[in-house]
Amino acid sequence: MTEKRWLSALKPLVTNRVQWDAYLEMLDAYLVHQNKKLYQATEMVDVYRAQGAVHLIEKLKMLRDEINANS
Repeated sequence: MTEKRWLSALKPLVTNRVQWDAYLEMLDAYLVHQNKKLYQATEMVDVYRAQGAVHLIEKLKMLRDEINANS
């Protein structure tokens, strides 16, 4: 499946307000969890992992913009 087809398949998620709000709420909960890990990390590898997870979550929160830009 190509990227454009993936994005178009996700269009119903980003256009349904209830689903989108629930999706963002879930991502925010993951973000809080990863930030706690980041603040409590004592090893650099754990810091890097938490930073990567935070970066990915932030990217997922921009999914709507990416889908709308490619439709």
